[in-house]
Amino acid sequence: MTDMLASKTILVAGAGPAGLIAALAMAKAGFDVSLIGPEAGASDARTTALMAPALDYLAELGIDTSFDGKSAALRTMRIIDSTKRLLRSPTVTFHASEIDRTAFGSNIPNAVLAQTLTEAVANQPRITRHLATVQTWIPSTDNVVAVLEDGTRLEGALAIAADGRGSPARDAAGIRTVGHPYPQSALVLSFSHTRPHNDTSNEFHTETGPFTQVPLPGNKSSLVWVVSPAEAETLNALDDAEIARRIEERMQSMLGSATVLPGRQIYPLSARVPLSFAQSRIALVGEAAHVFPPIGAQGLNLGVRDVQTIAGLVEDNPGDPGATSVLRSYSRQRTPDVFARNSAVNLLNRSLLSGLLPAQMARSAGLSLMEKLPPVRSFFMREGMKPGSGFRGLWEKVGRQDA
Repeated sequence: MTDMLASKTILVAGAGPAGLIAALAMAKAGFDVSLIGPEAGASDARTTALMAPALDYLAELGIDTSFDGKSAALRTMRIIDSTKRLLRSPTVTFHASEIDRTAFGSNIPNAVLAQTLTEAVANQPRITRHLATVQTWIPSTDNVVAVLEDGTRLEGALAIAADGRGSPARDAAGIRTVGHPYPQSALVLSFSHTRPHNDTSNEFHTETGPFTQVPLPGNKSSLVWVVSPAEAETLNALDDAEIARRIEERMQSMLGSATVLPGRQIYPLSARVPLSFAQSRIALVGEAAHVFPPIGAQGLNLGVRDVQTIAGLVEDNPGDPGATSVLRSYSRQRTPDVFARNSAVNLLNRSLLSGLLPAQMARSAGLSLMEKLPPVRSFFMREGMKPGSGFRGLWEKVGRQDA
C-alpha cells in the first residue's frame, strides 16, 4: 500500500518561485504533491523578468499573469555600449513588434510573484504544504524519502529539487556540479524617475559588467548594477542622493532625475551547472540546476522550462514518474538548452571584462550584425525567448515569401 501511495505522490523541495511553479505543474499533471520549505520572504527587493513563453505556461497553470497591475510590460529592449574602450559596439534596439508580439514579457517584483504563486498553491487541493525543511534525503531504487526537521517522514516516487544553488537534494542524489565564481557582484535596487520609461529596458555594457534598467509600473524601474565586489560595497554605502546622481549619470539622463527606493541588496555572481539534471529519483529545477549571472533574463525563465519539461514527462509516465527512463530523458532534454545559455552568458560577460582587442572585436561584430540585419535581430529575439523558436521563425518567414 505504501508503494502504491508513493507512486501517486511527488515531493517538491523549495518554496521559492521555481518550487511553487513545480508544485502547481505536478498537481496539474495529476499527482498529489508534498511541497516542502518555508514561505519565501517578503523582503526580497529584486524583480524577475519573465518572457512571454514562461508567462504563457504560468497561465496554463491557472496563474493570473496580470499580477494585479503590479508588473510592467517589456516592449523594447536596448543594448548600449557604455565602455570607454577603443572599439565600441553600436547600440542595438529590439522591439517586440518585430516578431509579432505586443511585449517580450513582464518585469515582476519578486514579492508579488511569490505572493501570487503562493495563493495559487493554497487553492490547489492536491498540494500539501510542509513549512519545515528537509533534514535528510533517502533516495532508493523504488522511492525517495524526505525526513523533515520536525521528524515528519514523506515518501514519493519522485522528488523535484527546487531548493536553491546549495541544493541538499542534489547532494543526496550524488549529482556533481561544475562552475566558478565571477569577480563581480550585483547591486540590486529600484528607483523612480521623472521621465517615462515607455516599457523599455536598457542594458548598458560597461567594463565591470552590465548596468541593466528594467521597467516597473509607472515612472519606476528596477536596476541590476554589476561591478567588482569592492565597488558594490562602496556604492551601497553611498547615501540615496549620491547613488541616484550616479544612476542618472550612468543612464545619460535618459529617464531624467532618479530617486532611489528602499531595499538595496548585493549578490555575488557565479555560474554553476550539474553534470546530470536528474538521478536517484531526484530531478533538478531552477537554481538547483543552473546558476547564471543576471545577463539576458535567463534565470527563472530557464527554471520554468525545467518544470515544463519534467511535468510533460511525468504526465506521460503516471505509473512511475521517477523511473530511470524518465530521469534520463529529462536530463537529455535539458542539457542543450542550459549549457548553450551558460556558454552564451559566460562568453558575453567575459567579453565585457576582457581588455583584449579580439574579444572586443567579436562582441562588436555580433552586435553590429544584429543592428544592421533585421533577420539576424529577429532570430536572436526569438531564440532568446524560447530555444528553437529562432529557427522556426526563419522557416516561417521563408515559407511566407515562397507563398
